[in-house]
Amino acid sequence: MLGEGPFWDDQRQRLLWVDIIAGDVHEWYPADNRHTVTHFPLQLGAVIPDDQGLFIAASDRGIVRINPATKEITVLTDPEAHLPNNRFNDGKCDPLGRFWAGTMDAVTQQPASGSLYMLDNAGQLSTKIRDVTCSNGMAWSADQQTFYYIDSPTRQVHAFDFEKYSGSISNRRVVIEIPASEGLPDGMTIDRAGMLWVALWGGWKVACWDPHSGNKLDEIPLPVSQVTSCAFGGTDLSDLYVTSARTGLGEQEQLQQPLAGSLFVVKKVTPGGTASQRIYI
Repeated sequence: MLGEGPFWDDQRQRLLWVDIIAGDVHEWYPADNRHTVTHFPLQLGAVIPDDQGLFIAASDRGIVRINPATKEITVLTDPEAHLPNNRFNDGKCDPLGRFWAGTMDAVTQQPASGSLYMLDNAGQLSTKIRDVTCSNGMAWSADQQTFYYIDSPTRQVHAFDFEKYSGSISNRRVVIEIPASEGLPDGMTIDRAGMLWVALWGGWKVACWDPHSGNKLDEIPLPVSQVTSCAFGGTDLSDLYVTSARTGLGEQEQLQQPLAGSLFVVKKVTPGGTASQRIYI
C-alpha cells in the first residue's frame, strides 16, 4: 500500500485517495462510514473528480480521464512517454480548476529527470518546472497570488509568485528548510491562516510550518513512519486526513507498524482548511 493524493470532495462529502502501486481508488463517506475501492490497471498518483462524474488522474500512462462506472481510460496527454521509468506522482488543481501534476523516475530515482506540468481548461499542456527529482506537495495561498511546491529531495518548500488567470509562476524562492531529522517532505496542504501542513516521509508525523517566517509551529505524531500526504475535509473542513504507506518497510518494520498504509483522520485541527479544488477541463 502506497497511499497518496487525499482529496476532499465537498459536493459529495467524500474523501478520495489512491494506492499508487495497486492502482486502487478509495472513496470514504464519513456520514455512513462507507468505504469503496475501485481498481484500475494503472499506477495512480492522484485522482480528481470533474462535474460529469469522471476522474482526471495523474498516472504512469500520463494524465488520463477515467470513467469509474465503465472503467474506460482515455489518455489526455503523456509528455514523458519517451521516459519509460517515469510516472506522474502528486497532482492538484489550482483556483481555476487547471490540473497541475509532476513526474519522477520511479525505477532508479534518477535526479532531475522529472517536470511539473499544468493541464489548462482547454486541455492544453504546458511545462512549469523542469529538472524535478520527485514532484510532490502543492498549495495555493488564499489570495491566489502564491504557489507553494515541494520537490522532496531538496528538503525545501519553494514559493512562486502566481498569476491566476495565465497560470504563470515566477520569482522562485525557498520559504521553508526542513531538517533531515524531520523526515522527507512529501504532500502538503494549506490551512485558513495560510500555514502549510506537510506530510513527512520517514518522519512519523505531519508538521505545520509558517511560510512567512520559515518556523515550525506544530506537529501531529502518527503511529507510522511513511507519512505521504494530507488534506482538510469534513463538514466544517476542520478534519485533517492523512495518507501513509506500507511500501518500502522491512518485515520487522511492518510488524512494528501494523497501521502502515492506513488513512488517518485528525479531528478538529484549528483553524481548518478549505475544500479541495475540483477540476474543470
